[in-house]
Amino acid sequence: MLFLPAAALCCLCSALVAMAAELSQDHLTLTRRVGQTVSFSCGGTHQCDHPYVFWYQKKDTETFRLILDIDRSNGNIDKSYNHPQKDDFSAVNKENGWELQIKTVKLSHSATYYCSCYKSGGWYLIFGSGTKLYVTDEQIVKPVVRVYPAASRAHLEGKSSLLCVASDMFPPLVRFSWKRQKDSGTEEDVTSADKKQLKLKQSGCTATILLIPQRESSTYRYRCFVHHEGATVEAQIKQEVSTLPPPTTSPSPSPSLPPSLPPSLIPSSPTSPPPSLIPAPPASAPSQYQVKLLCLMYTVLIVKSLVYCCGLSLLMILRNKGPSTNCTHAD
Repeated sequence: MLFLPAAALCCLCSALVAMAAELSQDHLTLTRRVGQTVSFSCGGTHQCDHPYVFWYQKKDTETFRLILDIDRSNGNIDKSYNHPQKDDFSAVNKENGWELQIKTVKLSHSATYYCSCYKSGGWYLIFGSGTKLYVTDEQIVKPVVRVYPAASRAHLEGKSSLLCVASDMFPPLVRFSWKRQKDSGTEEDVTSADKKQLKLKQSGCTATILLIPQRESSTYRYRCFVHHEGATVEAQIKQEVSTLPPPTTSPSPSPSLPPSLPPSLIPSSPTSPPPSLIPAPPASAPSQYQVKLLCLMYTVLIVKSLVYCCGLSLLMILRNKGPSTNCTHAD
């Protein structure tokens, strides 16, 4: 039991380091018909400290299963992991390196495929985000993307908010990104430091809310992009948001506008999103750094509890092994 705290600390350190590294899988989904060929790419393998890239299969009702590993230097394959479909998979050399390939797609290949590799300093695995394969005869349908000013109290608390909605698409999985243009300047990506996103999913649509802090004296024009099945679709409406701090005393709002919606955020068309897609987000969404800090604090508490239990167990063992006393009775 004395090794438990050390092991817990090692696992904690490995988890914290792993959060800083991740492989990239550009395709969120791939759609194929039975009999076609498909290949899965894996980027960022320069981070790997081991020559092999491992590929996992995850079906909706099953756990992760290791298929094979590919030697990044020469494409050699090791299939000694007893996967039932191992003979269906091979390696193909593409422009960005070796990829996992299925030459003849079957319906049973419908799953999400993850690449991974080892990092030194504990030899832990880092993973890609996964690519989901849909095996179907259904046609690919691009999403309809729109942007609305989100109805919330965020503006009253020094933030503006935009709602980007993607609907009527197949496959249903999408990835959102934002760009902004300051006045008449160059366009730039909205980084994680400049945004807090809340993703919402409902039947037939997916939405994300961008919370914009009002900390700069400027006006930005925001554009929402949706990445879907290897293509990118831009929202039909651009939203202009002023990041000027709100005045201390605001004039009475127009009767036709809700109190939390400034006139600068009213789009020309459409005027409002479907009622079921207007969420009421919390006043302040926790950032990923706050979540990581809470996880770290929780892990430290667990380690302290383990140390206390180990110390208590050691004291009990030493007490039980102490000198025994023999009682003698006079005849």
